[in-house]
Parts: sequence; C-alpha cells; structure tokens
Amino acid sequence: MPVSLIVRRASWAGLLLLLLTSIGCESNGPRLIEHPNVLFIALDDMNDWVEPLAGHPQALTPHLDRFAQTGVNFTRNYAPSPGCNPSRSAMLTGLHPISSGMYSNYQDWRNVPELQQVPTIGQHFRESGYYTAGAGKIFHYSQVDSLGWDDYYPSITDPMPQEFLPEDRPVNMTPFRYMYNMFDWAPLDLADEETADYQTVRYISEQLQKDHGKPFFLAAGIYRPHVPWYVPQKYFDRFPLKDIQKPPLLEGDVDDLGPVARELIERGGNYHDHVVEAGQWEAAIQGYLASISFADAMLGRLLDALEASPYADNTIVVIWSDHGWQLGEKRHWRKFALWENVIRTVFMMRVPNGLAAMPEGSAAGIPTSNLTSLLDIYPTLAELCNLTARDRYDGESLVDVLENPLESSPRAVLSTYDWGSYSIRFEDWHYIRYIDGSEELYDLEADPNEWQNLASDTRMEDTKDMLAGFIPEDPIDLPEESLIPLMEHHVPPYRSEAYFFSEERAEWMKRFE
Repeated sequence: MPVSLIVRRASWAGLLLLLLTSIGCESNGPRLIEHPNVLFIALDDMNDWVEPLAGHPQALTPHLDRFAQTGVNFTRNYAPSPGCNPSRSAMLTGLHPISSGMYSNYQDWRNVPELQQVPTIGQHFRESGYYTAGAGKIFHYSQVDSLGWDDYYPSITDPMPQEFLPEDRPVNMTPFRYMYNMFDWAPLDLADEETADYQTVRYISEQLQKDHGKPFFLAAGIYRPHVPWYVPQKYFDRFPLKDIQKPPLLEGDVDDLGPVARELIERGGNYHDHVVEAGQWEAAIQGYLASISFADAMLGRLLDALEASPYADNTIVVIWSDHGWQLGEKRHWRKFALWENVIRTVFMMRVPNGLAAMPEGSAAGIPTSNLTSLLDIYPTLAELCNLTARDRYDGESLVDVLENPLESSPRAVLSTYDWGSYSIRFEDWHYIRYIDGSEELYDLEADPNEWQNLASDTRMEDTKDMLAGFIPEDPIDLPEESLIPLMEHHVPPYRSEAYFFSEERAEWMKRFE
C-alpha cells in the first residue's frame, strides 16, 4: 500500500453504501440517520498522561477511560503543530500550516490569505443545515469564526467564561525574566460550580436538554489542563506531594541535540532551571495532574448530560486535545517543541449505530495504533454527517479505521513548528529536521523516551533520506499581515530560513543571553 503524507480520500464505497442503505430503508426498516448530531469536546494542553494513553502512572482520568471503552482511542495521534493557535486553526479549517501559512501563536488565522475563503468546521456544519453552538476555547481565545455559530457562550467576541484568579499571583512559582505570567499552580477554595470550565459544561449540557428541530453541532472547549493550574483543592488532594513521580529522565539527554533544539529548551528564560532552582518540580507535576483530573471530571459531567438527553443514541462524540506538554523531559517545559510527547495528542471518537454513512457504528473499546492527525477529524465528520462536498482537506477520513481499528493503514504524519522545522512520524520512526538543518532521529519502539538521537549514525542515512522525503519542498510562507503584536518575553516566529539567520533575529536572541 502506498504511503502518503497528507491524503484526501474519496470513499466511493461509502457513497455506494449510503445509496444502497437509503433505498433499503424505505421498504425494509427504519430510515438510517443521514445527519447525526455531533458533540465536539476540546481539552487544552492535555498530554499523554491520561489513563487510556498510560503516559504517567499516577494520572486519574476515569471518564476518559470509560469513554475509551465505548469508542475508538487513537493512541498515536499527532498535532499539526505544537502551538494552540496553529494546531486549532489547522484542525478547524482542514488545512495544514504548510498549506495555509498559519504557523504560529503570534498570528491571527483570520488574517491569513489562504484561509479567507475556507469554511471552518462550524461554518460547514451550519451551512449544511445544522444548528451550531459552542462555549469556551475552541479557536485560539478570541479568534472565533463569526460565521460558524448560531450561538456562543459567553459570546462570539468573548468566548472564555470568567476565570477565577488569585489576587496575589503567581502563588507558587517564583517569577523570572520572560516567564509566561500564567505559569503557576495552586489549589483553590472553590467548588466545581464556581469554575470557568463548569460554566462551559453547564451551557452545553443545557443545549442537550433542548428540543432541537434540526441536527446540532455542539462544541465544548474545556480549558484545563492549560496553565495556570488553579483548580479546586480536592483535585490536588488526590496527588499527595510526597508521592509525586517525576517523568523518566536521562542524565545528559540533551547532549546530542542541535542548536535549535537547545534554543527551544532555553527559550523564555529557561523554565527548567528556574523550576528546579525554586524546588517546584514535584509541585508543578502535582498541579498538572490535578488539572488533568479536574478536566476529566468536567468531561464526565458532559458525557453524563449526553447520556441523560434524548440524543444519546444519535450523537457522534469527539474528544481531542490540541497538543501535548512537557514537564521537564529533555529539560523542557510547556509546548512549542517537536518531541513525541509534545506533538502526540488525545483523540477519541464514538459513532452510534444507525448512521447512513456507517450503519454499524464505530468499534467499541478497541484502540488503534494507526498513525493519525488532528487534521483527520474534519473530513471524518464531514463523511459521517453527509455534509455538502468540499474541494479539499489535508487530512484523511478515518471511517475505515473507526470500523476496523486493528486493520493496518500505513501513512506518515507531518507536524511543523513555526516555519521550517518539521517532525515526521512514520511507523516507529520519529524524524525531526530543524530550520538550520540539524536533525534528530528516534526509534520509538526501542527508545520511547527519545533518549538516543540516531541522526549522526551513518547506518541511518537511508532511513533519514526516506523520512526526509515526506517534508514539503515548497511550504507556503508565513504571511506578514497575519502577525499580531508580540508579548515582550516571546521570540517572534522564524518566518523564513533567511530570517532565522538574520541580524534582526540575532538582536531578539540577545535578550535571552
């Protein structure tokens, strides 16, 4: 079977099945559902530390775990980019950053020329006759598509429910130069009902109680475990500080990395050194685990609301996270890197029985190890919901994988960080090539922690050449008109290879010396 990087598939078999089942339904039984409802649930900065992905032995995510038993868990799913804005805008428009030029958090996707005429997923559903409503962070904060929604909570222009923030913050993390001002954690004397994420869940749950005269697309953006890790005290209590386990580490792990990778580690004032010096490593992990547990509880409320609604049996449920996160692996914190547990994301889907496009529904409780991308969500939902045709997607429909999760479907998956740095996942290989030409190569079967960079091994030249062949030769440039004002402590996006080596960027980097 040929391997493709980003492929659009036309499922003629699916169209034929739809035709045959539609004809058969008229005379032999109840009509199959042509336009099922969709519950679309986003989790922010959720890495693989959840129980269904087993990334951390102390994680407590019973609701994600129970959902995995009812649908398909895509265990090797990857983000188009390890930043909120480029990852979300790619998934929600169906175009990869290399196709659109939307590479960075420092852009407004609405000002990217290539995306001006592209219907977002909400817009596509709405124009296809669906009622669309959302709450919380689906797009990157206020960059909401105004054409995609019949209703949004709190509003289209202010999509984030009010968050409680302690007056004397940061509470636990000692500030340092260029530190992101929300990099902090603390238990709060709050009930779940007083949190912003509860407001999001409550709004979507109320939508599920309404009598809808047409199919719906409901999007819930749960903000945790995004920083700051301020969640009710009871979630911190589940993870006693004295018992916290740090991720597995290797002394000298970064010694075989190139200049750009080292810069990613040190960017923003070198988070790792400051966390360690402040004696906050275990406390930070406690805050992240608590926030994962809280997000899982909010998810559980939402799933319970669906089960108690009239729509439990005709609603597709999608759960996804925009990218992963690191907490000291490779001496790196946060996102904004191309290593495995930064680009690997949570993605699960459950399809009910009785759909015209997929009568038997999805497999239940069978995970798939096929490589997939967040870009696959849009074309998959479009096929399952029989939406009006669209010219192009950069992802693949996963209908076949949902039906047969154990059947192998080989492909390579591309992620990019800013302009010019790429990750290729293919089989058990992970290849990274940065804008300056430095490389990393990992055999994840033998080295799941990515401790041994094989890029300099001469025996790996053929493997590297094969993987490098999936890197685009002519990615679209980052459009200057899409850039937004930068926060003082951030480095601007690379924009181009010439910019990476320019005096302008060198002046920026002097601030971090």
